[in-house]
Amino acid sequence: MIKNPLVWFSREKESKKHPEKLSKEIVINASDFETRIALLEEGRLMELMVERADRERIAGDIYKAKVNSILPGMQAAFLDIGLEKSAFLHVSDLAWHYGSQADEELEELEEEAPAPERHRFRASIEEILKKGDEVLIQVVKEQIGTKGPRVTTELALPGRFLVLIPGGRAVRVSKRISNWAEKRRLKDVALKHLPSGFGAIIRTEGEGKDEKEFSADLKSLAHLWKKISRLSRRVKAPALLYKESGSTTSVIRDLFTSDVDRLVCDNKDEYRKIIRYLKEVAPELRSKVVLYAEPVPIFDLYGIEPEIDKMLERKIWLKRGVYLVIDQTEALVTVDVNTGRFVGKDNQEQTIFRANMEAAKEIARQIRLRDIGGLIIVDFIDMPSREHRRRLFEEFRSAMRSDRSKYAISPISEFGLIEMTRERVRPSLIFTFSDPCPTCSGFGRILSKETLATKIERWFKRAKAGSATRSFKLIIHPYLAEAVADGAGNRIALLSKNLKLDIDVIRDTFTPPDRFRVLEADTKKEVTELFMK
Repeated sequence: MIKNPLVWFSREKESKKHPEKLSKEIVINASDFETRIALLEEGRLMELMVERADRERIAGDIYKAKVNSILPGMQAAFLDIGLEKSAFLHVSDLAWHYGSQADEELEELEEEAPAPERHRFRASIEEILKKGDEVLIQVVKEQIGTKGPRVTTELALPGRFLVLIPGGRAVRVSKRISNWAEKRRLKDVALKHLPSGFGAIIRTEGEGKDEKEFSADLKSLAHLWKKISRLSRRVKAPALLYKESGSTTSVIRDLFTSDVDRLVCDNKDEYRKIIRYLKEVAPELRSKVVLYAEPVPIFDLYGIEPEIDKMLERKIWLKRGVYLVIDQTEALVTVDVNTGRFVGKDNQEQTIFRANMEAAKEIARQIRLRDIGGLIIVDFIDMPSREHRRRLFEEFRSAMRSDRSKYAISPISEFGLIEMTRERVRPSLIFTFSDPCPTCSGFGRILSKETLATKIERWFKRAKAGSATRSFKLIIHPYLAEAVADGAGNRIALLSKNLKLDIDVIRDTFTPPDRFRVLEADTKKEVTELFMK
């Protein structure tokens, strides 16, 4: 347990003089209503995952679905999986064994990266599926905007070292494992222990692992598949058969590897879950897990909170005065690079080149941090030099290499644009943290009620740690009061009880719906800015 966080790590004063040399850290902030997981690389926030109780993620969940309708013109089907919106299944997402339409030459084992097994179907979807059919599917993309979740019949059960593919025929190895001798060894190990009727994808974390570890992982996944199969035979569609692990467990499984220096968690229950999980799958990593139990909020300690606030801004300033403008629409995301206050010391061509190189690294970071997916257009400042354009493209591609999502980047066009696509599994974080503005009917956005509620909670936790005052008046718009102070889920009452504070909620229609004010109850002095961070 961290005893003195301000001595152990001071982001404000000491980090500039004595910067932390830790290459990777995972920081988990968990509360009753929200879990936030931050990945730091060299002390900088690179990825943020947010899970809220009212918006559970469904990517990875397995359902028994019922076919509602077939659309021959789109070669797709809409399925009822028991949720508000129907799921979308395209013919390309049907597993090879549906209709036995796979190309026979694909029997050969592949060496490529862990991607779903895709095959060219000779049959149309209406020949394979009929209205009313029941089918096992897995969610590959969350509901985004007005579109329902996208699903596949190519089921995949992720483990620590490999992914088990029921009905698959190939054993594949992650591209990130570059040693061909090791690839062959891993493939031979998997084939030796793989049950009949299954395929597998060996994950990067499997590199260097022995047969015993692979066998245990396979045995666990095969047992899980038996449970899913038995349940699918007993229930009628639509029904949930398998729920993907929560955000904390999945992050531990996918991200907490030997190259992570430390995992810090501020919640006892989550800490115990992590330790129990690691005891089974990676006991050698337990010594890297730290329980944080100090009054200073953990995201404030690491300087993560200000980074999240910046992430919601449209304009991002970089160190040398260069700035980016990020605009997001339903169809695509545009990133515009501007020299801003950066005038440089050399000629104009060198100034523009340096501004673009500075921007390339930050754009790659912002794409990961904001979890931007779909089509992305980056408008760099135009450069006439082919050599400069080539170097800029290589810099941007290099900066994107640490991204775990699938992406494709095209070279810089004659207009100075880079076009790229990035896998979109869920809505970007701006949609998690904000709602359409009720005044302008969605042309702009304001912080969501859930985001504001958690900001209020963090404000009072800081006030408890940094002030002797114990009685406050919280002034909020009635729109926000509905989420934090009304009904059975009265979050302010729960907060008052946990922190032993007296918080009086005052509803004020003149306060903007995305703002709040706090007064000291005795002096009526406004103290909102004191603990805003």
